[in-house]
Amino acid sequence: MKFFFFVFLSFFLYLLPVAQVTTNVYWTEQTEMNKTNTIYYNPTKNLLWDDFKGVPGSPGPVAAITASGFGYKANMNSSNGKGEINVAVFCYFNKKGSWVKPGKTTTYILNHEQHHFDVSYLAAGIFINKLKNTVITTSNCNLVLPKIYKECCDMMNKMQDDYDGQTMNGQLEDKQKKWNNFFAEKVPLITK
Repeated sequence: MKFFFFVFLSFFLYLLPVAQVTTNVYWTEQTEMNKTNTIYYNPTKNLLWDDFKGVPGSPGPVAAITASGFGYKANMNSSNGKGEINVAVFCYFNKKGSWVKPGKTTTYILNHEQHHFDVSYLAAGIFINKLKNTVITTSNCNLVLPKIYKECCDMMNKMQDDYDGQTMNGQLEDKQKKWNNFFAEKVPLITK
């Protein structure tokens, strides 16, 4: 099962006229998020049940919830007629927003929940790639950054829904296996 907690950090752009603008887009773990409650995505480290610190929700068939998402912060510097736009992107897991019901801490369910975090990571990677392939200027950055972010969030939400829908929240093992293969192929590629 999934749950999204999106953080959109305000960005401050000092819109000074500049002749030349360079855009730098990169991953970061330097955010204003609570460090004891946040895990930043690491493609070499999977979630553990001990990471799920939230209180289980209402009774029903849902075994666990993963609260994950991605965000960014941006700023602009200008010097000697040259501008630089810096966009720091992060993907996170919220420990207190994520939970598992007693008796449901199986490896199979944890794998399903890990893939919800993987979806957030894939969406963040797509966001980075789109930014790298977009001309961002001082005059359009206030429109372009939020627009591309929203597009990627919408894509992430659809993928999360497709993942849970097609696997029936992980209950259809054959469909879960297909998604497992998808993530095994796609997740390592995002960091290249």
